[in-house]
Amino acid sequence: MSTASAPHRDLVLGIDCSTTASKAVAWDRVGRAVAEGRAPLSTRSPEPGWGEQDARTWWEATVTAVRELGGRVSLDRIAALCVTHQRETFVPLDAAGEPLRAAILWLDERSREQLATLDRLVGHDRLHRLTGRPPSLTQSLPKLLWLVEREPEIAASAAAIVDTGAYLVWHLTGERRTGTASADPMGIIDMVAGTWATDVIAAIGLDPVQFWPLTPPGEEIGQVSLEAARQTGLRPGTPVIAGAGDGQAASLGAGIVSPHRAYVNLGTAIAGGTSSPTYVTDDTCRTCLGALPGSFVLESVLRGGTATVAWFMDHVADPSRGPAAFDAYEREAAALPPGAGGLVLVPYWNTVMNPYWDPTASGIVVGWNGSHRRYHLYRALLEGIALEHRLAIEGIAATTGTPITDHVVLGGGSRSDLWCQILADVLAAPVHRARSADATNLGAAILAARGAGWFPTVEDAAAAMTGTAGTFRPEPRAAAAYGRLYGEVYRHLYPALRPHLNRLNALTAEIAAGA
Repeated sequence: MSTASAPHRDLVLGIDCSTTASKAVAWDRVGRAVAEGRAPLSTRSPEPGWGEQDARTWWEATVTAVRELGGRVSLDRIAALCVTHQRETFVPLDAAGEPLRAAILWLDERSREQLATLDRLVGHDRLHRLTGRPPSLTQSLPKLLWLVEREPEIAASAAAIVDTGAYLVWHLTGERRTGTASADPMGIIDMVAGTWATDVIAAIGLDPVQFWPLTPPGEEIGQVSLEAARQTGLRPGTPVIAGAGDGQAASLGAGIVSPHRAYVNLGTAIAGGTSSPTYVTDDTCRTCLGALPGSFVLESVLRGGTATVAWFMDHVADPSRGPAAFDAYEREAAALPPGAGGLVLVPYWNTVMNPYWDPTASGIVVGWNGSHRRYHLYRALLEGIALEHRLAIEGIAATTGTPITDHVVLGGGSRSDLWCQILADVLAAPVHRARSADATNLGAAILAARGAGWFPTVEDAAAAMTGTAGTFRPEPRAAAAYGRLYGEVYRHLYPALRPHLNRLNALTAEIAAGA
């Protein structure tokens, strides 16, 4: 009996292996999460600015998450599954598939020196046109060059260099393949051809044979092997569908299938953007292969999102408030008018990608006076991230020539009514809260549902499985106030201060070195 015709196989499985956890969620045909399992992941930083994980824990956490799910719902009901994952993270493997070193994460900043080398080896503009993005600290490319330069034995001996999704697909199926939309954030995919950019790979000193064959999103990439079934409890032969990185999956899970609607994922980092049927590049965004086959995601990424909110709670919030601090600051900040009493914050706590692509950028707070309290800074932080998102969305709309009329908000930060309302006021447009805050996992499930034969197209699957739950509409006076704050102050701050911030960064490094 085929998967599509098996009446008891009424669920699909999304597996999301993020930076902090692997989560397995079973979804039904209308996009309802039926049950889930979760297992945490730990990150280590052996040097300042480094971020690493033991890749073996990705599979161990996934097994734990799936088995926990299996304790809540029969895994025999799973018609197909799909993996989404943290992007840009990679690990070199030996011929047996064992990691040769710790995986280097997307948040790792060890490759600053290699950014300049890439400009010389390949060229900034050529890389952008070819791969959809210029070199940045987030993508794999400069870290791959770091590996070649600093750990040449590992780089030369690696039988394969794989993204997180590829590693899990291999453990699930035994197939040494990866998804095109899983690998493209690495920065070494020819986006027009949909193939590895072999000349770029060779230029940095690696061999194209070290990178596994590609499968487009939505196509079957393999089937659950007997060994994976033994470990996880999944049914042997369950189809595994090629997925996409977490950002592209989130876009699909938010129902973004046209350029008129944008999304913003208020997660550890802030990813947002829209879908495009054509390939375009611009400094205002990075261009990814979409989870929707044949599409592209024009995406803005702010490396500090809820991570910056967590920084505030850990290091600025009044410790005497304890666990009640978050709710207290939300309540106090909500009582303030737009503009946080004159504080304006530019949220570059973890450098900036689009539109400035400046690996030395740092955050800015201006307007301090003696009347300000912690809750003023908290509101300025939420406003700064919203204002930065407006900067990105306006740039993307100008690039496509298509107006963006409304927005879908998702991720952990979307639970804050205050933040959602600030976004609506700053964007001067309706902001819809996604029906499922876990749109990333849902995006993988949508691809699995199409792969299981439930729907004729991915668009049909997305229409059936996504939706919104509440709308925040701009308040006219607040929107007008934010319009002036954005146009007259915010958008000029970083360009005006950039030379001084870059010099401060250099001086800080010189002082630390004893120069």
